[in-house]
Amino acid sequence: MSNDTATEPEQTPAPASPVKEPAASGLPSWAVQGLVSLSAIVLALVVGAILIIVGDDQVKTAVGYFGAAPLDTLSAAVSAVGEAYKALAVGALGGLNPIAESLTQATPLICGGLAVSLAFRTGLFNIGAQGQLIIGAILAAYVGFAWHLPPVLHLVLAIVAGLVGGAIWGGVVGLLKARTGAHEVIVTIMLNYVAIYLLQWLLTTTTFKRPGREDPISPIVDANAQYPQFGDTRLHVGFLLSLLAAVFVWWLLNRSTIGFELRAVGANADASRTAGMSVGRAYLVAMVVAGALAGLAGTQQVLGTDLPLTDGVAASIGFDAITVALLGRGTPVGTVLAGLLFGALNAGGLQMQLQTQTPLTLTTVLQAVIVLFVAAPALVRSVFRFLPKERGIGAVLAKGWNG
Repeated sequence: MSNDTATEPEQTPAPASPVKEPAASGLPSWAVQGLVSLSAIVLALVVGAILIIVGDDQVKTAVGYFGAAPLDTLSAAVSAVGEAYKALAVGALGGLNPIAESLTQATPLICGGLAVSLAFRTGLFNIGAQGQLIIGAILAAYVGFAWHLPPVLHLVLAIVAGLVGGAIWGGVVGLLKARTGAHEVIVTIMLNYVAIYLLQWLLTTTTFKRPGREDPISPIVDANAQYPQFGDTRLHVGFLLSLLAAVFVWWLLNRSTIGFELRAVGANADASRTAGMSVGRAYLVAMVVAGALAGLAGTQQVLGTDLPLTDGVAASIGFDAITVALLGRGTPVGTVLAGLLFGALNAGGLQMQLQTQTPLTLTTVLQAVIVLFVAAPALVRSVFRFLPKERGIGAVLAKGWNG
């Protein structure tokens, strides 16, 4: 029986390419993400300008006779915003000392941001940088003021102690995640409180309490264990270590075998497990390294910026590091740039408050709004419609939260 149908082979559609849609104008992915981040910063400055206008006394006075002289209100508004942002820029970049102070403020934020970013890339949401920083600061400070060693050796051992302290505190999270499936968000939050109260208790003991003082403060770190400073500024060698840490994280994620496993687990833990990778080991390694990075930030506080150990040694650095990692989109280079930006805002905010009486909390609002826009790229594109579509940090956050 003859077959009259065509014998040509069936044409199957080509499989869909997993590659992201090309960015507009041939821009690479990192450039598109950079444009979104810059646009978010611009929008945040606009929001900040509105808050400055609303809170300025001269603007309020001019509004009272707006009908008679509307240009006075406009002039007062422009003047208020211009003076505030000028003071912010001068305080952050207006000379050697302001620049040095901006870099000093950025130093622990970079290391803390790297600690959060590395966990993001592994599918973990590390909210415990605050606690890891505190434990690292405790051990580094103890070695710094209790031991008496030659200059270079003393500093190296104090730094190692801080790294080990942070690594242990982060490793506990990774171990619980790997062995029991405990959620890293809950564990890190609880360990933050443990570290905070442990520090407060230690500062009441004879080992950590400075002789002759009743307030919770430790002895000053020995000069041999302090980070060398640059000139008469507060900037110290810890800043260079933060840049080296960023290079290390980049190499770890992009040039090492374990880094490939970390990224694979962060992208899809089930597929990585099927491929023979140890997901539990990836979680443990990621949290140990992340804890060590946060511990390095702790050493930068007690060995370089503050010197004595106090219950405020961490300030809000560990939590600010989360926003730095978000703005940096989980990449080492982006985290460094975000840390520099936030350091400049922190340093410039003091000058802005001094010159224009604009509340220092405005810089905190700017940081929060920047992260809000970065985490919602669709919102940014609704304003700047020329921005191309690109996968944002939201997917990374989703993996970390649901991991």
